[in-house]
Amino acid sequence: MSDVTHVVNPTTEQVIAEVAIHGVEATDDAVARARAALPGWQAIAPADRARLMRRFAAAVEEHHEELAQLETANVGKPIGESRDEVGMVAEVLYFYAGAVDKHRGATVPVAGGVDMTFNEPLGVVGAIIPWNFPVAITSWKVGPALATGNTIVVKPAEITPLTAIRLAELGLEAGLPEGVLQVVTGKGSVVGTRLAEHPDVAKVAFTGSTEVGSEVMTRASGTIKRVTLELGGKSASVVFDDADLAKAAASAPGGMFANAGQDCCARSRILVQRSVMDEFLDLLAEAVLAWTVGDPTDEANKMGPLVTAAHRGVVAGFLEEGMGAPGGPVATHTAGTVPDGPGFWFPPTVVAPADPQWRMAREEIFGPVVAVIPFDDEAEAVRLANDTPYGLSGSIWTRDGARSLRMARAIQAGNLSVNSNSSVRVQTSFGGMKQSGFGRELGLEALASYSEVKNVFVSTVD
Repeated sequence: MSDVTHVVNPTTEQVIAEVAIHGVEATDDAVARARAALPGWQAIAPADRARLMRRFAAAVEEHHEELAQLETANVGKPIGESRDEVGMVAEVLYFYAGAVDKHRGATVPVAGGVDMTFNEPLGVVGAIIPWNFPVAITSWKVGPALATGNTIVVKPAEITPLTAIRLAELGLEAGLPEGVLQVVTGKGSVVGTRLAEHPDVAKVAFTGSTEVGSEVMTRASGTIKRVTLELGGKSASVVFDDADLAKAAASAPGGMFANAGQDCCARSRILVQRSVMDEFLDLLAEAVLAWTVGDPTDEANKMGPLVTAAHRGVVAGFLEEGMGAPGGPVATHTAGTVPDGPGFWFPPTVVAPADPQWRMAREEIFGPVVAVIPFDDEAEAVRLANDTPYGLSGSIWTRDGARSLRMARAIQAGNLSVNSNSSVRVQTSFGGMKQSGFGRELGLEALASYSEVKNVFVSTVD
């Protein structure tokens, strides 16, 4: 009998479920079932595979509120965010259902015959899911994997496994064959490691920290697995003096405090042109103080708790350590309020002006804390934005179209927005540069990460 872990609601601090902690044997069994299911899944006609995926998407829509409530209870994010994410899951499945018969090869003009390419499935895919967006990111990997004819074994985060488990159940109910989509719960050091090293797993798709991603890549190298990594970030929002400051400030909390800042795309640095720093900070303070924190099931609240008490301690450490005056705490510019009583609460916090060399301005906090850093000109803005090992996302705020394009080309990040903090759309690719990882999820670009190009030459010479 497997051991179990207690899943805790971060708002109430109460246990809401017991989930099995599986080990190597259960992981191997799941991989064996996935491998056995491959021939049958790949033999299904493209139109029928697409139809099954649409039925899966429809099942998600039918259970939309159930999944959203489950996500909020497990992660602690506001119910509105959870509903949006479940809506995205259905959209992802519909999108990749439509891509099943559109991931086409090519014919290549050559001498002496006909040359063509085919996009072949990789085989069994292992997906390792983070705790911050479990339902959405599970779909990001399941959608393209199934569309391209692979089977997939999902390892959700130990502390937030509930929606991934339910998704797999809905997939079976919708008609996916046994073994095509499975979830194995357990520790990353055991289940995740086994998926990375297993000789019958052709690819590992990992989302999580840069440190763990490096280990996954090392372990996968022993069997020359395909690997895609979506890792950490220290994204910058760059605000120029000609920007619509009111819009930039009003949008900022959503870019840094959504999901309580537990987001690799969080704009945890705001670079502001020095000439408008004071005006921007006044507007930002107003927006932050209006960012209501409380029971995430209450639609009026915009931010819930952090995911665990331990993680709250990590976030607090960025403010408690002496990163300002030697030996002293960081001075905050603005801090919101949080409820009394149970819950892993942390106030939305603005530190300004922050030194770009402070740890909180360089490392991923993964909490609702933002560093506001002044700059003088465009060249300094580029230097500061790129002065990080990460390169995932960011924003540029300016009314100057030419400047927006110069900045977009100069900033080293995989996903940038102009006059917006949006990073993710189902139809467009998502992924990072530098130590934020490699490979792309979402969009048609993701299909290439779950298939192999095969070249075939047919001689026409007698």
